[in-house]
Parts: sequence; structure tokens; C-alpha cells
Amino acid sequence: MNEEKKQCDSKSCTKEDCAGCSHAKGAGVPKENLNAHSKIKKVIGVVSGKGGVGKSLVTASLANEMAFQGYRVGIMDADITGPSIPRMYGLKGSAVANDKGIYPMETGNDVKVMSVNLLLPHEDAPVIWRGPILANMVKQFWTDVVWGELDYLFVDMPPGTGDVPLTVFQSLPIDGIVIVSSPQDLVQMIVKKAYNMAKMMNVPVFGLVENYSYVKCPDCGKEIYIFGESKVDAAAEEVNVPVIGKMPLDREIAAAVDAGQFAGLVNTYLSGAGKYLPEV
Repeated sequence: MNEEKKQCDSKSCTKEDCAGCSHAKGAGVPKENLNAHSKIKKVIGVVSGKGGVGKSLVTASLANEMAFQGYRVGIMDADITGPSIPRMYGLKGSAVANDKGIYPMETGNDVKVMSVNLLLPHEDAPVIWRGPILANMVKQFWTDVVWGELDYLFVDMPPGTGDVPLTVFQSLPIDGIVIVSSPQDLVQMIVKKAYNMAKMMNVPVFGLVENYSYVKCPDCGKEIYIFGESKVDAAAEEVNVPVIGKMPLDREIAAAVDAGQFAGLVNTYLSGAGKYLPEV
């Protein structure tokens, strides 16, 4: 089909027709209005082409890093069906709301957090919603939450390239993303999926973080590459983005997460990550 003749007609539009459409790339989708009582300077998504690679851990680590540097930081937990941020920080109870909107909870290190788990009666209650409802919830985290003034808002994205990631890319003013991967052979495919989606949506990629890079022997300190040798440097070179950090399996980090004490943790494996992020 001729590029000039492509039209976004919901009655006749096909997957093939929309493959190169500017609306598919978000160019024709208006951004949602931020809550009137909020001001956010930079919005950064943390993404991956698949699940189980530690996006929430990286999101919280980046948030802590910037908070420890004195910036005002928030986390939007956009992984609606698998929210884990509140548990990591030991946040319990329900978020408070008034006529201005919903107020995020604050961690022990003053990071503001909004998650569906802060709106449910029980943290283990399942969220059994279809894609459009999940996407609308993410929009409400932007329009209805009173974030106040933030320098950085980190968005913990669900895995893959479905409804919710697409909604975040199209509806929120994302300044760029950080991609999280793991050391297995399929890492290059994972990275490329996330990178290509960002490229199609005209969103910059600030860098890659590799999780599960290795584990240190508690007796001799030897680094053991249980998932194989790292592939992240080759993947980063192929898409021309920097490697922000390589995170091993670390018992202290895991213990802090399980105990809900992540607010006091400095993830040294991502120290200096701020230099890869845009200045405010």
C-alpha cells in the first residue's frame, strides 16, 4: 500500500496496513495530561523483551541511586498484574485519596511509589483484567496521582511489547528507557525486541543493565557464571548503546528485598548510573 494512502480506519485497518503507520508509532496519539498538582521533569521506563529478568530490582536500584544523590524521585509500578515494588520497600495499606487525586506512598528514603497493590484490599489479591483495563490503570497513575514535584519518575514496565508497554510509550512523555537483560544466549533477541520497539516509538535507549551476571562463591570469592558468559557487551555494541552495569546474584540484595528493606540499600553494581540518565 502506498504510504500516502494509509489511513487509520478502525473498520478497515489491518495489521499489515498499520505496520508503518505514524499512529502506530505514537505520532498521532495525544499524551495524557499530568495530574494538575504534579510536576515531573524526566520520565524513564525500565523495560525488557521478556519477563523474569529483574526489571523491578533495576527500577528500584536506579530510584535509590538518584534519591541518594538528592533528587526527588518516584516509581510508577506499571506491571499491574505482577506488582512487586511495594513489597520491596515494605509498603503496606491503602493509598489515600481526596478531591486532588490519589497520593503515592513514600519509602524510607523518600521515594514516592504508586502501585495497584496500594489500591487492593490484600497484596496477594490477583488482578484479573484484560489489556485495555490494565492500560487505562497506567494512564490513571499519570492523570490521577498527586506526585508533587519530581526530578525523576521511573516506570517499572511489564514484560514484552503488549498493551501496557505500548500505552506507556504512546500516552506518557517518556524521555527514554533502560533495557534489562540476562546472560543467556537469547539475550540479544531480548535486547533487540525492546530496542526495536523503542526505536519504532521514537524513544531513546539510555543503556543496558545485565542481571544474574554471576554469583560469587562465599568461601573463595570466585565469580561463577551459572547462566553462561555475559553476552550484554556484544548486544550493546550491536545496538550502539552503553552498558550501565552488570548485577550478580547477591544474597544481601535478595535479603533486603524479601525483608521489605530496600530503601536502605545501595546497589553498588549500579553506582554511577546517573551519568547515563538525562540531566534535570
